[in-house]
Amino acid sequence: MSNSSNAAIVEISQTANKFRSSIVLQYENKYIDVKSILGLFTTLLTSGQYNLHVHGPDAEEAKTAMSEVFAKHNMAVNVITD
Repeated sequence: MSNSSNAAIVEISQTANKFRSSIVLQYENKYIDVKSILGLFTTLLTSGQYNLHVHGPDAEEAKTAMSEVFAKHNMAVNVITD
C-alpha cells in the first residue's frame, strides 16, 4: 500500500472521529466502523464501490465532511440517505 493510501486512511479515520454519529462503510457484505483505522486498512485495500451509512446527532455535517475527504483522495463513495 502506498504512502498516499496510508494518508487517505488516516485522514478518513481522523475526520470520522470528529463526529458523534455512527459512520459505517459498507463494501460488498462487510460493514466497517470508519472510526477504526484497522478496519479501514483491511477494507480499503481493494478498489470498488463503497456505501457510507451515517446515523446520529451530527449526521448531516458528518456526511458532508466524509464525502469531501473521500473525494480529496479520489475515492468513490455513495453516501446513503435514509
